[in-house]
Amino acid sequence: MFMVSNPKKIFLSMLLFVVANCIKGQGHSPVIEMLTSGTNTSLRGLSVVNDNVVWVSGSNGTVGRTTNAGKNWKWFTVKGFEKREFRDIEAFDGATAVIMAVDEPAYILKTNDGGESWRVVYENTSKGMFLDAMEFWNEQSGIVIGDPVDGRFFIARTFDGGSVWNEIPFENRPTADTGEACFAASGTNIRALDRDEAVFVSGGSRSRLFTRTSKIELPIIQGTESTGANSISVFDDYKRKGGKRMIVVGGDFKIDSSSKKNCFLTSDHGKSWYAPKVPPHGYRSCVEFLSKQDILTCGLNGVDYSFDSGRTFNLISREGFHVCRIAKYGPSIFLAGNNGRVAKVVWK
Repeated sequence: MFMVSNPKKIFLSMLLFVVANCIKGQGHSPVIEMLTSGTNTSLRGLSVVNDNVVWVSGSNGTVGRTTNAGKNWKWFTVKGFEKREFRDIEAFDGATAVIMAVDEPAYILKTNDGGESWRVVYENTSKGMFLDAMEFWNEQSGIVIGDPVDGRFFIARTFDGGSVWNEIPFENRPTADTGEACFAASGTNIRALDRDEAVFVSGGSRSRLFTRTSKIELPIIQGTESTGANSISVFDDYKRKGGKRMIVVGGDFKIDSSSKKNCFLTSDHGKSWYAPKVPPHGYRSCVEFLSKQDILTCGLNGVDYSFDSGRTFNLISREGFHVCRIAKYGPSIFLAGNNGRVAKVVWK
């Protein structure tokens, strides 16, 4: 699984983080600004290309797109998939995106005309198929993770921007315990770790972090089908020896107000974990590093923001969202959730 990183993207993101942090330093606070709501769909897929281009996807075959930072939206119901759930989406620009229909038969579709038409690029009719999330290293190389089939997590790869997907041989897939699976909650239980590797987290009867060479037990709450890790985010602290910082969130989605063992961080690739002094205020389905210091996380009962690298989390909204993402090219941060809700983080 060797990838090629994008130095231009890394440099631009670093520059924009500096600009964003300068704004925050002027005494402003993050506020959730609602952009759209009221449609009959639960949005769990979110891809923020830049400050203007944002795509969302969800239930009832729904896909949405804006090219002006959320001022106006164009909504699509994908023909032939009106009853399907698109739990994740990856967009590359205003015209090109890939969506994932989760359960059997599982499908991946792609558009090159801004969502006007879609073509099936992958289909799997195997019993028990359930896709959970996609991750792309760049505009060509990506990976999709699915729940275990015959005791092993499903994995497929693409090297041409999602037009063709190839399944990883069964014997090379990670093994799962009985009752262990992934949550298709926000499309963020798998993330790029570096230029040649991805990591993913599981939940249910057992909750672990999987790398190419290891399976690491997580201290997060686990043991029942509603508990475990839902999302992971990775921050490349290039100035620090060892480099990568990771944060994992989850909890128990049946008790969405509980903060018990719902968030843990590591700065040594998972060898040791520590909990925040003030954790997120409930079950959380998604987490996103915004900078070295800033972390955003959301769930069914609200949104939390950390200004201190995850040591403490502040509840900034009681509005529930499934997913939050920062722009690939830019500082803009968007959220999506039930009832067609899409929102943006603004500073006031």
